[in-house]
Amino acid sequence: MTTFDDRKDAFERKFALDEELRFKATARRNKLLGLWAAAQLGKSGADAEAYAKSVVMADFEEAGEEDVLRKVRADLDAAGKGGAEAEIRRQMLDLMAKAVEEVQAGR
Repeated sequence: MTTFDDRKDAFERKFALDEELRFKATARRNKLLGLWAAAQLGKSGADAEAYAKSVVMADFEEAGEEDVLRKVRADLDAAGKGGAEAEIRRQMLDLMAKAVEEVQAGR
């Protein structure tokens, strides 16, 4: 029975690690997206960092990424930058790949 218990424990540890990495990568993606949107809005330095943090925090409103998309799109629209949903989604996809690489590299 210990072999099965050991296997079960190993799977549980792997699942926990995978979830932690997924969470970190999503948070990193959201920060990168926030920095991208901040540049579109003409923000830089501390203002850009603060905006990126607000994008990360927006992800805690509901499950999934729609809350982040809504925030960025609304902010771009309000500034007259007209962020097309498809462009934002493409950025989210591209930045997720970059975020995964960074998290796996330990950055």
